Amino acid sequence: MTSRERVLTTFDHKEPDRVPMWCGASEEFWAKAKNTLSLDDEALRVRFHDDFRRVFAPYKGDHKPLSSGVIYRTPFGIDRHGLGYGQPINHPLADATVDQIHNYSWPDSRDVDVSNVKAEAQHYGKQYAILGGDWSPFWHDAIDLLGMENLLIKMHIEPEVVDAVFMHLVDYYAGSSQRIFDAASDEIDIFFIGNDLGSQTGPIIGEDLFRRFVLPHIKRLVDLGHSYGLKVMMHCCGGFAQLIPSLIEIVLDGLHAVQPSCCGMDLKTLKAQFGDKIVFNGGIDSHHILLEGDPEYVRKKTREVLDIMMLGGGYIAGASHDTILEETPVENVLAMFDTIKEYGIYE
Repeated sequence: MTSRERVLTTFDHKEPDRVPMWCGASEEFWAKAKNTLSLDDEALRVRFHDDFRRVFAPYKGDHKPLSSGVIYRTPFGIDRHGLGYGQPINHPLADATVDQIHNYSWPDSRDVDVSNVKAEAQHYGKQYAILGGDWSPFWHDAIDLLGMENLLIKMHIEPEVVDAVFMHLVDYYAGSSQRIFDAASDEIDIFFIGNDLGSQTGPIIGEDLFRRFVLPHIKRLVDLGHSYGLKVMMHCCGGFAQLIPSLIEIVLDGLHAVQPSCCGMDLKTLKAQFGDKIVFNGGIDSHHILLEGDPEYVRKKTREVLDIMMLGGGYIAGASHDTILEETPVENVLAMFDTIKEYGIYE
């Protein structure tokens, strides 16, 4: 099978030739691995047996220079500082009325550059499963705009404010992805979105609030992907098992990246309850196993995860967090992927 055939068979909850593999890593780990193994980007993906490739359509609507100390600006005008993507410097809609929210300077999805996305996908010649569409982290953007505690409080005392913010955010993201799919849906296989709704101890919000405020907007994105014939997979960190039934209800196809060290994310339970209804991607502990173990321990634990998750298909193997950290030993990551390739064969 090609990587693409392998992944699509898995999304059909059938057993392919072997378990598909997914590699997501921090820029720092990626640079370290390339240097350690003397490989370029594509050769490293091949070495890690990665069955996926991703194409991007950048936002080019804001050309104002960044202020000192600012490392990143979101399409919604939020300047961030600190490590990685940083933290928001302020929350411009923290005290906004509904009218002020409607009059905010929202980005235009027409400023997303889709001119190269089809050619980038075609470069892979249908050999890999292609991820595309806008990442659409509207939950995180709402936190940036309102402040996290403020957002949660307003769900109770000013729900119309939260509705207005989410509506404008998802209007932008849906418009962006629609333009991407109009340009290249015949070359894309999976609409990949991301919103971190779990913590180490469980969901950040309860199921009632999730269904009231967040789920309808995830459904809007899921329905958009399905209207173009695409599978839809959502990244969600942490423990969020209580929310999985509602995500299955809206016909989300896949969940990434399952973190078994978080509350409620026991792999045996997830597989038994939901394994025939939604694809699970991840599950090999990137903290206690990949980061702290040695190659032999990684091989042992990887086999244990495969024994639980691979039966019947519907499973993509990889680290339990998309960003493998720089301090993770390269030899441990190689041990994980090589074990999947060797041990994850279907009869």
